[in-house]
Order: sequence, then C-alpha cells, then structure tokens
Amino acid sequence: MTAPKTTDVYDRAKRSAVMARVKSRDTKPELLLRRLLTDLGARYRLHRKDLPGSPDVAMPGRRLAIFVHGCFWHGHDCARGARVPKANRDYWLAKVGRNKARDARNLADLTAAGWRVEAVWECQMKDQAALKERLAALLSEASHLPPPDRSAVCPPPDGAEP
Repeated sequence: MTAPKTTDVYDRAKRSAVMARVKSRDTKPELLLRRLLTDLGARYRLHRKDLPGSPDVAMPGRRLAIFVHGCFWHGHDCARGARVPKANRDYWLAKVGRNKARDARNLADLTAAGWRVEAVWECQMKDQAALKERLAALLSEASHLPPPDRSAVCPPPDGAEP
C-alpha cells in the first residue's frame, strides 16, 4: 500500500518540526492583550483549566473571560479569516467549523456559569488604541457587577449561619 498523495511542500519530518513550533499559548496577540490589560491596572489569571474552554485571560472577581482568537483558525469574517487554503479544502472547512462549534459551546457554558465572555480577534490587534479603549470599557462595566455568590463553593464554617 502506498502513502496517499499530498500537496505538502515538506516531507513528513520537516512538517512535524514546523507544526511543533506552532504555539497555542503566549502568542504575540495574547501577549499584547495581556500588556494592555496590565497597563490598565487589571489583575487576571491565565488559561484557567477549571473553566470551559480554558480562557486565555480570566478575571474571576469581574466574572470576565477573554479569548484571543486567530482569524484563520476561528473563522473570523475578515480577509484572513475568510481565506481557505486551496489544498485539502474540505479538511480545512471542517476544521474551522469544529473550532467555531467549540467556541460557541464554550461561550454558552461560561455564560450559563455567570461569566461575561469576550473574544478579541487577531485582526483587532492592529489598532491598539481602539483595543485599549474597548478593554477599558469592559473593565469599567465589569467593576459594577455584584460579587459572585460563593455560597455553593465555600459553605459557611460549622455552627455558623449562612
């Protein structure tokens, strides 16, 4: 049995090495977002595995989760996100479709748990001033939210009334 034909310009070992270098954490857009949030005085946690979708940035006190989405990988409706590779087109359409479905599930799960969810797209990083304004508005809105009910998570000590 012969290997299936591929249009890949790299051999299998080189393709593996290239793909191993593709990061899913601490990407340039993610680092930029974190720098802007720090400049605004925000405190946050990274990649909380206990939350659906493991948001790139989570602010538990504000109940705010932020995802940094790459336009291509998450199917944004911009020039980069609308581009579909010519090679293996069906695979890429299905892949991006699965990513979008997963994003929708994570959004629904986080919202149901009482979190506000925001997505920052890779293409929005170009205008840093506008992004910083948007983040400042998000932080301002989130600071007016009532504190989360922790009674289910932290029961009162023995003998104390709830």
